[in-house]
Amino acid sequence: MNEGLIPGRYAKALYKFACEQGESDAVYAQMKKLTASYDGEPALRKAVENRFLPVADKEKVLLTASSAKAGDCLAKFIKLVIEHNREDFMREIALAYLKIYRDANDIAQVEIVTAHELGEDKLDEIIEVVKRKLEGKKIEQTHRVDAGLIGGFVVKVDSLLLDASIKNELKKLRLKLLSK
Repeated sequence: MNEGLIPGRYAKALYKFACEQGESDAVYAQMKKLTASYDGEPALRKAVENRFLPVADKEKVLLTASSAKAGDCLAKFIKLVIEHNREDFMREIALAYLKIYRDANDIAQVEIVTAHELGEDKLDEIIEVVKRKLEGKKIEQTHRVDAGLIGGFVVKVDSLLLDASIKNELKKLRLKLLSK
């Protein structure tokens, strides 16, 4: 079966259930925590996918990684996922849920990458420009520094990319010179 289909279906079902229970915001926060746990701790995937780890331990691991409490909407969902032997898809389900929630709540993900640390005023200027372009969408922003950019910045809004870095300009110049 398509690996994108399974997480999407489970995520849609979770979103619908969470909305019915009035816990969609809480589940969103827990799923963000879960994906951060997967990204920050590679051993988490290995533990969850371990066929010899008891089901109760897998539940505890996922509950801890997501900060969900027993009896929560997400805790019930995790139990269901494990009962159906779909725990291998848990990270992808979390990512799909985050996308569904953001789409439903008109939230854009904005990542700003700069060559050097920016002051709050400069960062706020960039965010204001992005907000005007997004026409009322809510924004979840992250900022990181990548010295490899040499100078300038890169702004990612969902799947759109604005690359105003020196590194990108040098790359374009190089390609232009090579094509002649």
